[in-house]
Amino acid sequence: MLVGILLALTATVADLPPAAMGPVDFVRDIQPIFQQACLKCHGPEKQKGGFRLDVKAAALKGGDSDTPSIVPGDSAGSPLIQFVAQIDPDIKMPPQGAPLTSEQVGLLRAWIDRGAVWPDSASAQSEDALKTHWAFQPVRRPAVPTIEGGSPTATRQPIDAFIAAKLAEKRLVLAPEADKRTLVRRLYLVLHGLPPTPEEVAAFVADDRPGAYEELVDRLLDSPRYGERWARHWLDIMAFGETDGFEVNTPRDNAWPYRDYVIRALNADKPYPEFIKDQLVGDATGEDAATGFIVAKAALLPGQTGRDIESIRLARQDQLNDMVLNAGSTFLGLTIHCARCHDHKFDPISQRDYYAMTAIFAGVRHGERPLRSADDKERQLEAKSLKPRIVALETDLAKYEPLASPSIEPKPIDPRLNQEMFPPTRAKFVRFTIQDANLHPSFGLIEPCLDELEIFTTDETNVALATTGAKASASGTFPGSNFHRLEHVNDGKYGNERSWISDEKGRGWILVELPEEVRVHRIAWSRDRQGVYVDRLATAYTIEAGPSLDAMRLVVSRLPLRSAVSPRLTVDRFRPVAAKRLRFTILASNSIEPCLDELEVFTAGPQPRNVALASAGAKTKASGTYPGSAIHRLEHLNDGRYGNGRSWISNENGRGWVEVEFPETTMIDRVVWARDREEAYADRLATRYRIEVADESGDWTLVATSEDRRPYVPGASSYAVESTAGLDEAEIKTLHALQEEKRTLEQRVAELTRSAMVYAGIFANPDETFRLSRGDPMQRREPIGPGAIAQLPPKLELPADASERVRRLALANWIADPENPLTARVMVNRLWHYHFGEGLVNTPSDFGRNGARPVNGPLLDWLASEFVARGWSLKAMHRLLVTSATFRQSSRPRAAAIAVDSGTRLLWRYPPRRLEAEAIRDSILAVAGTLDLRMGGPGYSAFAPNTNYVRVYNPKTEYGPADWRRMIYQTKVRMAQDSTFGAFDCPDAGQNQPSRPRSTTPLQALNLFNSEFVAQQAGHLADRLKREAGEDSARQIHLAYRLALGREPDDAETRLCAELVKEQDLATFCRVLLNTNEFLFVP
Repeated sequence: MLVGILLALTATVADLPPAAMGPVDFVRDIQPIFQQACLKCHGPEKQKGGFRLDVKAAALKGGDSDTPSIVPGDSAGSPLIQFVAQIDPDIKMPPQGAPLTSEQVGLLRAWIDRGAVWPDSASAQSEDALKTHWAFQPVRRPAVPTIEGGSPTATRQPIDAFIAAKLAEKRLVLAPEADKRTLVRRLYLVLHGLPPTPEEVAAFVADDRPGAYEELVDRLLDSPRYGERWARHWLDIMAFGETDGFEVNTPRDNAWPYRDYVIRALNADKPYPEFIKDQLVGDATGEDAATGFIVAKAALLPGQTGRDIESIRLARQDQLNDMVLNAGSTFLGLTIHCARCHDHKFDPISQRDYYAMTAIFAGVRHGERPLRSADDKERQLEAKSLKPRIVALETDLAKYEPLASPSIEPKPIDPRLNQEMFPPTRAKFVRFTIQDANLHPSFGLIEPCLDELEIFTTDETNVALATTGAKASASGTFPGSNFHRLEHVNDGKYGNERSWISDEKGRGWILVELPEEVRVHRIAWSRDRQGVYVDRLATAYTIEAGPSLDAMRLVVSRLPLRSAVSPRLTVDRFRPVAAKRLRFTILASNSIEPCLDELEVFTAGPQPRNVALASAGAKTKASGTYPGSAIHRLEHLNDGRYGNGRSWISNENGRGWVEVEFPETTMIDRVVWARDREEAYADRLATRYRIEVADESGDWTLVATSEDRRPYVPGASSYAVESTAGLDEAEIKTLHALQEEKRTLEQRVAELTRSAMVYAGIFANPDETFRLSRGDPMQRREPIGPGAIAQLPPKLELPADASERVRRLALANWIADPENPLTARVMVNRLWHYHFGEGLVNTPSDFGRNGARPVNGPLLDWLASEFVARGWSLKAMHRLLVTSATFRQSSRPRAAAIAVDSGTRLLWRYPPRRLEAEAIRDSILAVAGTLDLRMGGPGYSAFAPNTNYVRVYNPKTEYGPADWRRMIYQTKVRMAQDSTFGAFDCPDAGQNQPSRPRSTTPLQALNLFNSEFVAQQAGHLADRLKREAGEDSARQIHLAYRLALGREPDDAETRLCAELVKEQDLATFCRVLLNTNEFLFVP
C-alpha cells in the first residue's frame, strides 16, 4: 500500500492533465475546487480535524495534527493530495459525494509544486477583516453634517447633527424638547437611578435661567449617587459576583472592595486609560482592589474540582479563559475566547493570539491578598526594620527548646486520675514536683492544680492522708482563694473546690512527710477527680521518695512535652549526632497535601551553620511533589528563601517525605522547619512527623518525633518555648525576658502589617503557556509567549520571560493606547447604550464581524474621537450626551415615525423604557423615605443565614433597615436571585451581561404587588404621607404623586385614588402607585 501511494504521488509532469500544464491561477483554478469540495467540512462554519481551507494562514499551518497538509513546492509530500486523490481507501476526501476529477487533482498538484501561490486578496473572512471591517479601522474624526433647513435643536451640538442627518434619510425629524418635569425626572433616573424629590422638581421647573439645565447636569454628575448608578452598569458588563459559582457557590466575603473601587473611580472621573490600568495592574498603580476585575468571574477552585491532573488543568484553563474573555469583551468588544480551540471563525484572532493573552494572566490566581492602606509603605518599612531583631530572639530562644525524646512514647495524662507504679521504696518523705502544665485556651500557661495526692504502701494503704498524721508542705499556694488551699491536697476529698493550686505558672511542688517510714510503691493523683475541669493539668513531673530529705531518690520521671508545631517556625533540638543524610517523614497534616517552606539543618557548636542549603552543596529528594505548580517545587525546600511562594508540597494527602544529603558527614544538633515562615498560610501543616539521620554506614537513627510535643492548636502561628523544665531560676528569668520582648515586637509588627483582605487575585511567577490542540489542556503543543492580537495596532511585543506584572501592564497599555481602534469606540457605545436604552452598536461586547454594524457609524466615530480629545473623561461624555437635543426630546410616539422606525433605532424620539431591577428597588425605598444612603463596605444579603457546610441561598422572608441600602450594595450571589426583583431581568453574574433583556412576565407583576418587601415599603410610604400631609386624604394623594411621579394628580386621578383609599386603605393605594408604569419607566 505504502509503495503504491508513493508511486502515485511521484508521477511526472507528463502525467498531469492538460489544464495543469499551463499557468495555474489560485482564484480561477484552485479556490473553486476548495469551495465545491472542501469548505463544507473545512470552512468558516466547521473545521474537522482543526483544518481550514478558506484562510491562507490556516490552510498552510495545518490542523490538529500540527503537520502541514500543503507543503509548497512538494505535492508528493503534501497530505492534501493523498486525501483528495483517494489513494488510501481509508482516507477519502470529500467523504461523501463525487470525488475530485483527475483534472482537479492535477491542478492541485501543479499548484503546490509551483509554490502554492495564494494571493492575500483571495483569503476569506478573517484574512481580510482587518482591511474591511469597520471596527478595525483607525478612528477618524468625521465631518459634522450640515442640516439644511433644520430646526435650531438639530444644531444644538454635533450629536444632534449626526442624528438629524440619519433621520433625514427617512424623512424624519427630531421631536420637540420634553417638558421640564419630564426632563428633570429623566436626568435623575438615568444619571442616579433615583427619582428627584418634590423639592428638586419644583426648583428646576421654577428656574428659567438659560443655564439651569446644564447646572443641574453638573450637580448630578458631582453627586456620589452617580458613581453608584453607573457602577452597576459596569459590574454587569464584567460579571462581578461575590460567590464562586458552580455547585458549592462558596461566598467571596472580601470581593466587595472591587465594587467600591468602581464607584469611587467613577465619582472621581478617573480618565478611562487609568481606569483600565487599575483593573489590570492596580497592584502597581496603588489600587489593590481594582484587580478584582481579573478574577471577577465564577471559578472552580482547589478543593472544588477533581484531584486528577486532567481536572486540575481544565479548571485552571477555564479560569484563564475567563480572564481573557473579561478583558477582551469588556475593553475591546471582541470575543477573543472563541479562539480557544481554533482560529477565530470571523475575526483576525488566531489561536496563537488567544494563548498569548492567556500567557499575560498565567501568573494570576484566584484568591485574597492584603488591601494596602494609604500609609502602607511607611508601615511596611517599620515592620521590616523590626523583623531582624525577632529573628535574633528566635535564635536565642531556640537554645531553651527542650531536647527531643524520640525513644520515649508518652502515655496520656487523665485529668481525673493518674497512677504511677514503681519498685517498692522505703520512704518517710515523698515529693511531687511539677515541671510543666497544659495550656489554658485563653490564658496560656497558668498555675497547675492538684485535686488529691495519694501515696500507697505495698499493702495498698493510703498513708498520705492528714487524718493518719501525714503533713504536706508546698513551694507556694495560689493566694486569695478559699477553695484552693494546701490542706486540700491530702484531705481525702475530691473535686476542684477541694484542691491545691501552685503560685507559679507551670511549676510547683508538694512534699508529704509520712507519719513513719514505710515501703511505698504507687502514687495516685488527679487534677479534678470529678472530671469537670481539664485546665491547670500537670503534664511533666518527677516523683522522689526516701527515708530522709538528704536520701531522696527519683522513682518516677515524666519528661516535659515540647511546644506544639507551628506554621511559622518549629525547632527540633537533639543531642549532637554525625549525619551524612537527614530524612523528614510526614505522617499527618492538618489539611490535604502537606507543605514545607524551608528545611534547615544546623551544625553543633558555638558557630552553627545551615548545612542543608543547596548553595552549600546539599542535595534533596522527595517521595513526590505536587503536580502542575510552578511555585511548589522540591528545589524550593533548601533554597534559603522563605514563604509559600518558595515551598515544596507533597503529592500525597497528609503524608510524604523529603531527604537531604550533605556534602560530607557533619555533626548536627538542630532542625528548623516551617509551613510558611511569612505566616500567610497555616494549612498543609505537618502535625505528626519523624526526623531520622544516617551516617556513612547508611543506618538510620531516629533523633526527633512529634510524639513528645503538645497537640497542635489552630491559630498558634508564632514560635514559642513553652516549657521551663530543667532550667534554673536565672535561665527562666532570661527566657521570660526574651519571650516578652519577642511578644511585644510581634504585636507591633502585627499592628503595622494588619490589613483588610480583598478578593483581587494572587500574583506569582507565570506558568509556561502552551498552545492547546483543540483547546484540550492535555494536548500541549508549542510554547507561547505573552502578547495580544497580532493584527491589531499597536504592536504588543514582550519577551517570553517577561515578569508577571510587566505582562499585565503591557496589556493595559496596549488596550488604552489611542492607536487601538476598539477601546474608545466600545466605551462610548456603552455610554450611549445606557443613556438611550440601546447602543449605536446593539451588540455592545461584540464589535467583530459576527456582531452588529453601527446604526450611525459616523456618529460613533465622532464620539470616540471626542472621548479621546476630552481626556478620556467619562463625565465629560455624560455631559455631552444628556445636554444634546437628542436626549432632551419628547418621548411621545408619532404614528408616521413608528411606521418607518418602530424600534426607535434612529431616535426620532427619546425611547422610554422600564427601569432596571436595582433602580426600581432603590426608587421604592427613596419614595418610602427608608433608603439608607450609606456608602461602601460589606453589603447586605438578600438571603437568610445558614450554617450548612455548603452555603444554601434561601431568600429572606423579613427585611429590616440593614436591608434598605441601595441594591448595588446587595451581596451579588451567582445562580440565585433577589426573591422580588430578580424577576426583572436582573443578571445573576453567571455570564457577562453588557445589555439586559427587557421581558414582561406575570411574575414581575405578582412580585411587585404581592411581595413582602413591596407591601412593607408601601406601609412605610403610607406612614410618611400621614406624617407629612396629615390625615387629609387629598393632601396625602397629592404628596404621593409628587414623591413617586414628580407631578400633581389631575382631578380625575385624585377622585379615583380617594375612592381606593376609602374602600381599602392608604397602604393599598401606595402599593398601586408603586406598580404604575409611570413610576417604573424612564420617561
